[in-house]
Amino acid sequence: MTIDPQRPEHAAGPTEMPSAVRTPEATGELAAGTPRRHSKRGSLRPRFSIPRLRKRSKPGAVAGIELSDLACMPSAQEPATITCIDYGPEQARVVEVKDVPTFLAAHRPAWAAVRWINVDGLADMLAIRGLAEKYHLHPLAVEDVLHVTHRPKVEAYDDVGEIQARLFIIARMLELSEGHLRSEQISIFLGHHTVLTFQESRGDVWDGIRQRIQTAGSRLRVHDASFLVHSMLDAIVDHCFPILEFYGDRLEDVEAEVLQRPAPAVIQEIHTLKREMLLMRRAVWPMREVISALQREQHACLSEATRTYMRDIYDHTVQIIDIVETYREIATGLTETYMSAMSQRLNEVMKVLTIIGTIFIPLTFLAGVYGMNFKHFPELESVWGYPIFWAICVVTAVAMLAWFRRRQWL
Repeated sequence: MTIDPQRPEHAAGPTEMPSAVRTPEATGELAAGTPRRHSKRGSLRPRFSIPRLRKRSKPGAVAGIELSDLACMPSAQEPATITCIDYGPEQARVVEVKDVPTFLAAHRPAWAAVRWINVDGLADMLAIRGLAEKYHLHPLAVEDVLHVTHRPKVEAYDDVGEIQARLFIIARMLELSEGHLRSEQISIFLGHHTVLTFQESRGDVWDGIRQRIQTAGSRLRVHDASFLVHSMLDAIVDHCFPILEFYGDRLEDVEAEVLQRPAPAVIQEIHTLKREMLLMRRAVWPMREVISALQREQHACLSEATRTYMRDIYDHTVQIIDIVETYREIATGLTETYMSAMSQRLNEVMKVLTIIGTIFIPLTFLAGVYGMNFKHFPELESVWGYPIFWAICVVTAVAMLAWFRRRQWL
């Protein structure tokens, strides 16, 4: 049963390199580099990527990626980083997998109630093929893991043949990188006792979860695998709050600059904020549908207690969406305020120039009259002619300024 049927209409062919392998930052939403992902653009601002339909193969290509297709795909020389955490009420163990075939040949220890396998990097086809074969992952889900352009969604797979009952969840993890926003696809497989997570690169927001697993008596240790997935989604959603706080401070600073010192650099900052708010909306808005589906849908891998806890994530998601929409409206209002400020500034400049030109119109007339070359001209031989001329000019200018002020034009 499919909860969210949204899937790209064009899938990769059997011999095609997945987008995650050909372009490590396939989403195009990467800002400046983080400590774990160094940027190649230096101090330049990131270029926002407009979402487009993914079409990587010819129309009519077979949907999904089978195990035989994974074997034909080129694999990166650097292996993926795989971490396995086994835990139960009594103990927990963390292992970094070096030998993938040996690890896959072994089984979850008897004392472990949950096994969490995390894969950092999507270019190691041998490791992904081994995990897909070991845990009987659906070919459609494997395809979605390797093509990192999906919106958040959840799909349910029942026991059909060799395919085991699992929930497949795609979420987008947001991170701040030197003041800019980055979005990364996170793929999660939830089984009865096993959780598989696939990330584009190393680093995530789950360090707190790992610490709770190591803490004896924690709620994670006494619950099932679905509660671990709840904690992951909760961490991804809650990580948006400090990001929103950062953007709230930036909006306040930009608003002060717009009102005090409007400049071309300010409007560039406003457009950057609007683009990043749009990126955040694209990542968070579908999460509300995902959490809502997890609340309603009955599945063998999802416990009733976990479904109850999903309500808290749903409330946080709705709150984040409201704040994002508010910030987008504020950014749009700042654009209008900037244009009004610039128009007002232009009007002030034009007013001053118009007043100066208006004052010099009669003075120019007087200077033009007295500058004509006539032999018989009044006051031409007068000793006081020149001072009288300047007195008339000054009185005229002062009288016009007084009249402008009386009419409240100044």
